[in-house]
Amino acid sequence: MLVNILSSQSARQITYSTLSSQIQITIDTVRRWIHTLCNLHLGFLVRPWYKNVSRSLRKEPKWFLRDWSLIEDPGARAETFIACHLLKAVEGWTDLGLGEFHLGYLRDKEQKEVDFIVTQDGKPWFLVEAKSADTKISPALRYYQNQLKVPLAFQVVLDTDYVDASCFQSPGSPLIVPARTFLSQLL
Repeated sequence: MLVNILSSQSARQITYSTLSSQIQITIDTVRRWIHTLCNLHLGFLVRPWYKNVSRSLRKEPKWFLRDWSLIEDPGARAETFIACHLLKAVEGWTDLGLGEFHLGYLRDKEQKEVDFIVTQDGKPWFLVEAKSADTKISPALRYYQNQLKVPLAFQVVLDTDYVDASCFQSPGSPLIVPARTFLSQLL
């Protein structure tokens, strides 16, 4: 039953207590089962990043399926697709000894949210907002880039064509980047 519920909740925050009451098992059991599902590579958790962000929500991770192709909602599918590639990149960069990389997300009590933050050695390196087609820069992306002084911020759009340009060479204002371009420059 937990797998059925989680399969429809990719790219969403999960609340252990809600899942516990839906399935009628203890919160600790829900945590253990989700940990097992992560170990079986059915999905993975992305935790909120909160260092130096006032009023940040620190508790609830986001759940992502590893098989993004089965997700019906285009927004959740886009975010899950990007999450899978970012996870592969941060794990690869860490394994290659390029630093200690982590994937997180940002959200505060005012509901300002950025889909992903990638940190290198504990410091924010870049932000990513995943969109299926939107080409207007997210205000939350600008806000968090300024608040955290993050050198790079990307709005990654899936429904656009590849552009032959380097994403990571121009720190500054948030960039709208085709997903094909962005993903080709990760790992």
